[in-house]
Amino acid sequence: MPARLPRPRGARGAAALLAAALLLIAAPAAPATPATPAAAAAPSAVQVNQLGYLPSGPKRATVVTTATTALPWQLRNATGTVAASGTTTVHGADTASGDTTHLVDFSSYQGTGTGYTLTVDGRTSHPFDIRADLYDGLRSDALSFFYQQRSGIPIQASLAGAAYARPAGHLGVAPNKGDTSVPCQTGVCDYSRDVRGGWYDAGDQGKYVVNGGIAVWQTVNSFERAKRSGHESALGDATLRVPERGNRVPDVLDEARWELEFLVRMQIPEGKPRAGMAFHKIHDAQWTGLPTRPEQDSQPRELHAPSTAATLNLAAVAAQCARVFAPYDKAFAARCLASARRAWSAAKANPNVLAPDSDGTGGGAYGDTRVDDEFYWAAAELYATTGESAYRDAVTSSPFHTSADAFTPLGFAWPDTAALGRITLATVPNGLAADDRARIRASVVAAADGYLDAMARQGYAVPLPEDGYVWGSNGQVANNASVIAVAYELTGHRRYRDGALETLDYLLGRNALGQSYVSGYGEQASHNQHHRFWAHQADASLPNPPAGALAGGPDSALQDPVAQEKLPGCAAAKCYIDDIGSYSTNEVAINWNAPLAWLVAFAAERG
Repeated sequence: MPARLPRPRGARGAAALLAAALLLIAAPAAPATPATPAAAAAPSAVQVNQLGYLPSGPKRATVVTTATTALPWQLRNATGTVAASGTTTVHGADTASGDTTHLVDFSSYQGTGTGYTLTVDGRTSHPFDIRADLYDGLRSDALSFFYQQRSGIPIQASLAGAAYARPAGHLGVAPNKGDTSVPCQTGVCDYSRDVRGGWYDAGDQGKYVVNGGIAVWQTVNSFERAKRSGHESALGDATLRVPERGNRVPDVLDEARWELEFLVRMQIPEGKPRAGMAFHKIHDAQWTGLPTRPEQDSQPRELHAPSTAATLNLAAVAAQCARVFAPYDKAFAARCLASARRAWSAAKANPNVLAPDSDGTGGGAYGDTRVDDEFYWAAAELYATTGESAYRDAVTSSPFHTSADAFTPLGFAWPDTAALGRITLATVPNGLAADDRARIRASVVAAADGYLDAMARQGYAVPLPEDGYVWGSNGQVANNASVIAVAYELTGHRRYRDGALETLDYLLGRNALGQSYVSGYGEQASHNQHHRFWAHQADASLPNPPAGALAGGPDSALQDPVAQEKLPGCAAAKCYIDDIGSYSTNEVAINWNAPLAWLVAFAAERG
């Protein structure tokens, strides 16, 4: 089920939800080990980052307790020796979870080691490490997610592990119909296109330009940011498990290129109606059954109508590609820029071709009724790359250039992309007037301050409003953390680095469920995420998700049958279950792993 945010802009259509519900009702029953519902969470606990903490970073934990006065705490090392101690700070009610909480801050402890625990009032946390290389493995694994989501290429055991190796999916080898010659839906076009490659979007095997756009932008932006900070070698050639390693191109860019090549293939060729626009998506004619290995999918594939939003996503990321790939592959960079210019011109000529929410059979609709934010983002990328006045004028005349809502409390996402334009204009050298650029940079810092304020109000330090637990809430958490990290780049103020790092604590276990939402990381880590191939819970012959896959996270709207059955009455921050059937809380998606990978690359930097 493709991942999306259930809000007015781009909300999933009721028909798609019904189709998915029927799909899951018909799916094979889950085997023996039932997921634990949120209602069974302990009434008192010491919640920590189950992976651990950086020696130079913040070290905070949340204690669930009804005590009204401060409590003593002890940090013990692996031998049980007390390494540090102190007293808690009473925080009180945490609105989103319904918990009463205290906070522990042991940031002053600078020792390192493995197997630490935190004990408060007789209760002890999961064990964790304190070490400088804490995030190195997760940096690699979070990016390996994309290799394993690749369509149109064999996944090699030597790179992914034997359990995850598989033949190429959707290349036209029986029973696949393939993506090498895909026809349009009836009435959309009268020809077929080669749209092989790219990343499968989420737990399904569809490929969507608007979700691919934001995911590839964040992947490339991660390298662009690392290069500015002098840490690009950590994402360089031969650093990741990708088949292109050793080609003198940074591996993270090799991975992004697999999706970029697909996005360019989705562009309508010259001589055809609406040339230069991008088809919105390509997926099976009906919802793919769960589970289904990619190479065993026998359904026909269809191209869906082009949209202005998809076209502007292509313009934005192809322009970014032209800028970032230029030192490594000038020919590819030039091809990207040509595609970006064509897409921009096509979007200007077709400014209101909107993807409808009703197009939800066989894949997510990804409807979007407002595209001025995409125009702003695309103009910003084209201007940052070319410096040309036409794109500068498109930037400065956009209402998003000065509006206060480019950054929102919930944060940017695939239907809300103006913030991406602001981040690019704030960080990539350009010819805007000095006062204009200073204002843009200040807007990024102000947004980060808003997210820090939200964290300070809450017992679990989450950069979301208390009512912000939507479909894909963990992706929103990671997106907002990346804004905080950019504010650190712009100001050098330590509170922004600390805030970005503390957000990882939430994703890795310091939350109302004591759940690490990242597979393979933490004693209580998600491992039954919704996915057609990583589907061990539905078929014991298939694997669980690989390490480094981020679950969507709590969704207070309970938008799948499993969540509705097992989580009625849940507090918003506890509306999550590690069950393969709960696609609204437990799916994986490229647009959630992309900000996780961005954030972990930031956290892993040393020096």
